[in-house]
Amino acid sequence: MLGLFLPTQTGGFSQSTYPRTTDWSFEYNKRLSLRAEAHGFEFVFGLQQWIPKGGFGGPSRYRENFLDPFMSTVALSALTTRLITISTVHILYGDLHPLYLARFAATADHIAGGKFGLNMVTGYDAAEPRMFGMQRVAHDERYDRADEFVDIMEALWEGSENITREGRFYRLEGAYVSPRPKYGRPIMVSASASQAGFEYASRHSDIVFTSSPGGAIFERAIEVLPEHVAKIRAPYAGTGRSPKVIIFPLIICKETRAEAFAYRDAIVAQADLESIRAYTARHSGGDAQGWQQHVPADRVLGGHVQIVGDPNDVADGLQRLHEAGFDGVQIGFYDYAPDLEFFAARVLPLLEARGLRVPVDLSAT
Repeated sequence: MLGLFLPTQTGGFSQSTYPRTTDWSFEYNKRLSLRAEAHGFEFVFGLQQWIPKGGFGGPSRYRENFLDPFMSTVALSALTTRLITISTVHILYGDLHPLYLARFAATADHIAGGKFGLNMVTGYDAAEPRMFGMQRVAHDERYDRADEFVDIMEALWEGSENITREGRFYRLEGAYVSPRPKYGRPIMVSASASQAGFEYASRHSDIVFTSSPGGAIFERAIEVLPEHVAKIRAPYAGTGRSPKVIIFPLIICKETRAEAFAYRDAIVAQADLESIRAYTARHSGGDAQGWQQHVPADRVLGGHVQIVGDPNDVADGLQRLHEAGFDGVQIGFYDYAPDLEFFAARVLPLLEARGLRVPVDLSAT
C-alpha cells in the first residue's frame, strides 16, 4: 500500500528553511492528491494538531497554518476517483460526542463514495487539551474512553434500532443516524505505539499507523521494527481479522546516492533550530510511548524513519520495511511536488519489478 502524508500544515513535516515549493494550502494539496492518484497511490492521510499563534515559531513559522484534516480530506474525496482519503480526529477534545462524529463520518463516507477512512486519535500532548478547557486524561484511560466512543459509533452505523445507552463516559437516548455509511462503516484507522493502543486497535482498527521505537535513523529503526509490528498484530489473534500496519518514511531520493546525500545535507544545514527547540519542548510534555528514541535532530527532515539515497536505495528501504512486516507506507517528502514526481518515475518501476507493487490499470477508473 502506498499513501501520501499530506503537508496540510506550514512546513509539512520538515523543520528547515532550505528553499522548496511545499505549501499547506488546499490547492497545493489537491494537486498533490490528484498526482498521487494518477501514479496509483491508494490513499492520502491528513495530520491533526492544535497549536497556538505562530505555530512553533522560527523563521519558518513551522505549522503556523494548519488545515483541518477532516474537512480537507473529505473535500479531496469529492475531487478524486479511486483514492482513499483518511481523516484524523481527536475524539476526546472539546466534549465531542460520538453521535456527532457518527453522522459526520457517515456523511463523509457518502461524499467519498465509500473511499473514506477515519483515524481516531486520543491526543498525547499536555497543552492541546487545555485549549479546549480540559486536562489531559491518563494514557490508558484515553483508550477506555475511545473504546466506548467507537462502540457507540459502530452501533449507530449498524442502524438496527434507536440507541439508548448509559455508558461510563457517554449517554444517549433514542439516538439514530441515517443514512448509514455506504459499506457498513468507514475504514477505521488508529495511530498507536503502546500496548493499550494495540489492544484498542484489535477491537476496532482496520489500519494501524505506528511510529518507530528505534528512532528515525533507518538502520537503527529496522532492527526493532519486526518485533514492534509483531506486538501490534498479537492482540488480533482470535479476532478473525488482521490489520494493515503502516509507517511514515520521509524519503530523500535523487538520481545518484551522492546527489541524495548532498540534498539531505543542504536541508540539514538550514535547520530551523528555533522551531525545533519549541517543538521539542512541547513534545517532551507528551506521554506518547513510541518516540523515546527520537531526538531533536530527527525533526529537520522529519518522518518516523528516513530513507536517503538513489532509487535503488529507496526501493531497498521500502522492501526492508515490507520484510519487517509492514503492509504499506504513507510517504512524506521535503519538496513534495517535484519529489513525488521523481519517486513515481524512478522508484515505482523498481517496486513493481520486485513484486512489491502491482501496476495499476488507471484506464479502468
